[in-house]
Amino acid sequence: MDRLSAHLDRGWDLFGQGDFPGARTSARRALEIDRNSPEAHNLLGQTAAREGDADDALEHYKQAYSLDDGYVDPMLNAAEVLIHPMARFEEAIALCDEVLEFAEVKEERADAVLLKFDALHALGQEDAARAVLEDLPEGPYEAPFTGFLVGRAWFEAGEFPRALPLLIEAITAEPDNADAHYFLAMTRDRLRDWKGATLSFLETRELDSRVPAAPWSPRRDLFHHTVERALLRLEPEVAAALEGALVLVADVPGMEVVADGVDPRASVLVEGLGAPEGEAESEGPRSLVRVFVYQRNVERNCGALEQVEEEISNQVAEEVRHLLHGPAAEDSGLPSGEPN
Repeated sequence: MDRLSAHLDRGWDLFGQGDFPGARTSARRALEIDRNSPEAHNLLGQTAAREGDADDALEHYKQAYSLDDGYVDPMLNAAEVLIHPMARFEEAIALCDEVLEFAEVKEERADAVLLKFDALHALGQEDAARAVLEDLPEGPYEAPFTGFLVGRAWFEAGEFPRALPLLIEAITAEPDNADAHYFLAMTRDRLRDWKGATLSFLETRELDSRVPAAPWSPRRDLFHHTVERALLRLEPEVAAALEGALVLVADVPGMEVVADGVDPRASVLVEGLGAPEGEAESEGPRSLVRVFVYQRNVERNCGALEQVEEEISNQVAEEVRHLLHGPAAEDSGLPSGEPN
């Protein structure tokens, strides 16, 4: 094995172990040997993306596929980061279309279709998104994760009976895939299998709790300060409803509330907003407003530390408005922090 390949192999090994600084060092050593190595730039893009630097990740991906215009991996990686967290959906769609013009490998074509679906779905173009899924190559797929992504897409397209067997198959192949358990739970929920949905939600919670925190995740005390700043940003109606509230931070919702119908991936949960009917507000702790903020779930929705404060503020405001005024007309019906 030559030195370039050795550095790249070590870099990907370290990346797979979650050692992103080590992977970046190996990639940079590879570039010292060959400054035009597309594989090294792709690896640098992956490490930057995992560390929350979307701009740097995108720049390395672009360098990778400009050096090798047939290198599909960085093109798909670039489309992924363009969708989340950058929300540059039209650019992602154009990149996926470019891949679909020449890619022949089944998994590569499936990934491009699925990313294009995600971008169209995010743009609210539901009919176009659903039509794109008809272009998926037929399974089975070599990578079990691809089967999960197809099942997830059919769920998001509202095709729950089509999603169910794919998600079950994905879990059979990869029992520790928390995302597959989560989408299976929501699929069962839509199909009114309440018991099955609850068990899958609990399994999701258990698996999520084992995943290491993001590399940029702040200490609990710093996160609590971020929560306090986020609450100061609330508009007057929402802030007034939470005046004097007890604010608590945890990693994820407790098993008991998940079993009671709370989404295990909820970012916030607001309880006690308004005294129970017939109870005076002065009667004590039962009417105390409580705001639970779940750090790991907030961070899952963010691509970088600087997005956390706004995410908390938005999620708290949405939850309070829901409790005060009921679900909005455009509510998707997906699980929220409120018990079903």
